[in-house]
Amino acid sequence: MKIIVLVKQVPDTWGDRKLSPATGVLNREASEPVIDEIDERALEVALSYKDSNDAEVVAVAMGPASATAVLRKALSMGADSALHLLDDELSGSDVGWTATALAAVLTKSGFDLVIAGSESTDGRGGVIPAMVAEHLRVPHLTFLQSAEIMPDSVAGQRATENGTISVHALLPAVISVTERSAEPRFPNFKGIMRAKKKPLDVLSLADVGIDSTVAFAGLGHSVVLAISERPARTAGRKIVDAGNAGNDLAEFLATRHLI
Repeated sequence: MKIIVLVKQVPDTWGDRKLSPATGVLNREASEPVIDEIDERALEVALSYKDSNDAEVVAVAMGPASATAVLRKALSMGADSALHLLDDELSGSDVGWTATALAAVLTKSGFDLVIAGSESTDGRGGVIPAMVAEHLRVPHLTFLQSAEIMPDSVAGQRATENGTISVHALLPAVISVTERSAEPRFPNFKGIMRAKKKPLDVLSLADVGIDSTVAFAGLGHSVVLAISERPARTAGRKIVDAGNAGNDLAEFLATRHLI
């Protein structure tokens, strides 16, 4: 079985994220770039299956040259190979352009199952896995808190407001997992050393059959017209209980339409 795992390089999950005043897009130099935590969980789902089954796990990333680092991390965790879609035309891509480009990579590489995180921690669109599946014309099971891979199908549990529902689909398929999915493993020293020798291929849009000048003619890139800093938080109001604190608190909440 060939399992593709989509991974993304994002600013440090626990750090501050800033927009560039010049471009209006995310300033990726403002914090340390790391592999998205949710993608590590997606990778763990694939690797757990590979541990006891005949499977090939391929990590796929789309991004600037620095995204090679997250692919090396995926290789050190146990992925067999990696593909890096690198092209200047991808800069500032919106979700539609991103899904189109990723689907082209998957079509070229071939797959039985695609696993992704439910949403990235920088964009938080939450729609890429479903959009990729639509391009590929395969079933998709999204926002799974657990997943079970079988030789010809995949199943999982999805949380809802009223409980959980069980879903399943025949392969080939696309799934996405949430932060409640498998806890990712840590790469050991042997894995880190092996990662240096594993194949990591760099692809352009032309390599995956996309002529961006014809297919999109400049569309598909986000254009930010203006940005502004979030206002600093103002000091809160301190209520001292002199026998009427309950009334003061109720009035405070009511004036802000919180009750």
